[in-house]
Amino acid sequence: MKYKSVFDIIGPVMIGPSSSHTAGAARIGRVARNLFEREPKWVNIHLYGSFAETYKGHGTDVAIIGGILDFDTFDERIKESLEIAEQHGIKVAFHIEEAIPEHPNTAKIHLGDEMGEMELVGISIGGGKIEITELNGFQLKLSGHHPAILVVHNDRFGAIAKVANVLAKYEINIGHMEVSRKEKGKLALMTIEVDQNIEESILKELEQLDSIEKVTTIVE
Repeated sequence: MKYKSVFDIIGPVMIGPSSSHTAGAARIGRVARNLFEREPKWVNIHLYGSFAETYKGHGTDVAIIGGILDFDTFDERIKESLEIAEQHGIKVAFHIEEAIPEHPNTAKIHLGDEMGEMELVGISIGGGKIEITELNGFQLKLSGHHPAILVVHNDRFGAIAKVANVLAKYEINIGHMEVSRKEKGKLALMTIEVDQNIEESILKELEQLDSIEKVTTIVE
């Protein structure tokens, strides 16, 4: 069941003609910005399916860039996001892909700067709702509508339990959790959606655990 209320179907307060192509696209871009943790210097956006066919008319292009600039779905600046990105010195390129995606509203965002880069795949599933399905090659399922913790860790016995024990100590309820790995015994990714934003001190405690490489959070 994807929708819990009529407002999920109508969509959020937003700029643009389409909750799927505009609000959803903005949220995909904003999750990418949140995970990258800073404004990038360059962005390559690959559009698939319906996104590729109608991205200019439905404002998908300005919406994704607006999200990457950390604008919310109702922010009037989204309309000028491409110009604002240029003013900020961000190099933006759109690539129209002919490959048939699993979901018609699919975007792959590859962004970076001199400090590093990141690649993310997101889909807009309707009513402004999204799912992040891939992050730096890891398969995952992240809604972007709840606070979340992403933990990159070594694929070793006990790593998941250690993270869960820290969250339990602070009475943080887990709404959804899954683990993805590319290869047994190498790096893995924990995706944990929780019921409240996580304090910085708790994130630091998680980072200090054995086998943990990096902890990133998405705030509500």
